[in-house]
Amino acid sequence: MNMAWKEIKKNKGRFIILGSIVFLVSLLTFIISGLANGLSQDNAALIKDLPDGKFYMSKDADQTINFSRIDSGVQDKMLNKHKEAVAFSIQMGFLDNNNATQRSVAFVTSTDSELFMNVKKGEIILDRSMEDKGIKIGDTLTNNQYSGRFMVKGFVDQKKFSHAPVAFINIEDYNEIYRVNEMQLIFIPGETSPESVKGLELYSKTQFLNTISSYKAEQTSLNMIVWFLVVISGMLFGIFFYMMNVQKMGLYGILKAIGVKTRTLFNMMWIQMIVITVMALAISITLSQGFNMIAPKGMPFSLTLKTTIQLSVVFLIIGFIGATISGIQIKKVEPLQAIQQGEV
Repeated sequence: MNMAWKEIKKNKGRFIILGSIVFLVSLLTFIISGLANGLSQDNAALIKDLPDGKFYMSKDADQTINFSRIDSGVQDKMLNKHKEAVAFSIQMGFLDNNNATQRSVAFVTSTDSELFMNVKKGEIILDRSMEDKGIKIGDTLTNNQYSGRFMVKGFVDQKKFSHAPVAFINIEDYNEIYRVNEMQLIFIPGETSPESVKGLELYSKTQFLNTISSYKAEQTSLNMIVWFLVVISGMLFGIFFYMMNVQKMGLYGILKAIGVKTRTLFNMMWIQMIVITVMALAISITLSQGFNMIAPKGMPFSLTLKTTIQLSVVFLIIGFIGATISGIQIKKVEPLQAIQQGEV
């Protein structure tokens, strides 16, 4: 421990540079991860907030929700067999207010269930983001494919689908707007053994999320950047300690000659890695969480404590691996040969 601290103090310029780079990389990683989580919620909060379970979609829909149609006979059979199951439909559409302002929404309707908002004919419940746009409880909204008018009965928090606020409406109103009588999807919550149903395709929640347009591409791209940055941090540690070790071969030879064990030298390097990483992460976590609190309300940014801890652990593991790989040469150092080469 003392050896590690003495070297940090002696070469503090080098360690400050490494710590600064790790800080910048980790801060960027936290920011992008928060953006990925925020966009994920903005894209599919309606589905992500559902409990774990199984989704059924018609096979001929080719994994496209809009093309899915569940036969009413099959639907009734499944809902009777699974009392907690729910059939629901989602379609993109528009709402017009009294100022002739058109708002894009995702219309959602379902059979009676605690998992979705159930509304009466002519009523509508909206995501709270619509309230920020000036819509109030009691307002009336119209749709050019609906003969009546919707009365706003309330708002719900964080219900988005495909980056659009959700609008819960009655089944009869939904059928009038889209001229359909069948539901698109069936959801069975819980960990019950999934059953195969003729004509229907089964999905887990993760698999179903990937059927949402843009969700998979959006999340894959952002998560790839996050993990790429994590790998870069590991490479930085590896390169840094490799260069440090090359310059200290003579010193290592002397230390080995006087009886210092290889494990002690590795411990010194690991302590230095942990000190640098923890200090850099502490600063980047503070700044990223601060940004999480002051981020504009409309910005899709969500950096949870769980995600922060997970990424911090990953950074420590990657740093440990990078430093350890670079330190393999320490194990191969022969005291006499290293002393003869001298310290650069």
